[in-house]
Amino acid sequence: MLRSSPMLKKESQSKPVALVTGGAGFIGSHLCDALLARGEAVICMDNFFTGRKENIAHLLSHPDFLLIEHDIIFPLLPKMRHQVTQDGIRILYNLACPASPVHYQHDPVKTIQTNVVGTTNMLELARESGAIFLQASTSEVYGDPEVHPQPETYVGHVNPLGPRACYDEGKRCAETLCSDYAREYGLTTKIARIFNTYGPRMAENDGRVVSNFVLQALRGESITIFGDGSQTRSFQYVTDLVSGLLALADHPTFHGPVNLGTQHEMTVAELAKLIMKLTKSTSALVHEPLPEDDPRQRRPDNTLSKKMLRWDPVVSPEEGLKKTIAYFSQVRVHSST
Repeated sequence: MLRSSPMLKKESQSKPVALVTGGAGFIGSHLCDALLARGEAVICMDNFFTGRKENIAHLLSHPDFLLIEHDIIFPLLPKMRHQVTQDGIRILYNLACPASPVHYQHDPVKTIQTNVVGTTNMLELARESGAIFLQASTSEVYGDPEVHPQPETYVGHVNPLGPRACYDEGKRCAETLCSDYAREYGLTTKIARIFNTYGPRMAENDGRVVSNFVLQALRGESITIFGDGSQTRSFQYVTDLVSGLLALADHPTFHGPVNLGTQHEMTVAELAKLIMKLTKSTSALVHEPLPEDDPRQRRPDNTLSKKMLRWDPVVSPEEGLKKTIAYFSQVRVHSST
């Protein structure tokens, strides 16, 4: 269902056009902002399962922005397909998929369908349009890694039968589809393996550790740590990630897969204490059992991204968390008025 004008305005069609699936999501909306800021026209496609209209409300009146409400599990209707391809898509960023365990485990069958059937549909659309296809993959393809830090050559340690498999194995299959479309059809595909990302526009109810801790601290609630808190993650601020995605998209010959993540590795307990310090919270720390297949450690080997993309995150944990805390503080003010 189209939720905006039927196609980009004529003056926009002379500009490079990017299609962003999942464009109303946390990361997708920031990517749309960045693409428009550098002079590209943007078609945002989202089914609003986890994406939110408020994330892109400020873009709806932009002359170079088109919103299409659509679930990529289903092929585009012929008329809509013609309208999209008529705009001359240069690149398709495939970000459509719930990315937090709370959401992707809510309907695991739909999650893996989004990663497999949906990715196939979008690959076909890119093939028809002659567009570059950039797949937003994930560090979860490494599973609970036995190699640390994780280089792109590491094939992973994933449980295909566990509760996280709909996402982990779904993303692994999406990477396979991209590789096979490149080999069989000559389609230009690129793969970015995204590590833990945080920042403004994260959903309050998505269950990710940064948003959970920030909201619990701001509310004065106990901060819930799963396990003993010794498991590690590498948390990158969303603008750093977006700059990495654009660097990969712009590279003339490099296709990846490439890790996009930060070297700022910390334990979950250290993250909780840092957020408590920044919010001046006196919340207590409570521990709950660790979920099944939850990775013990996670940090990317960034050798390839530095060499090929000249990319390395620049936002410190303190700076990024301050901005994220400010965002959630404002959200709470608005929700209480």
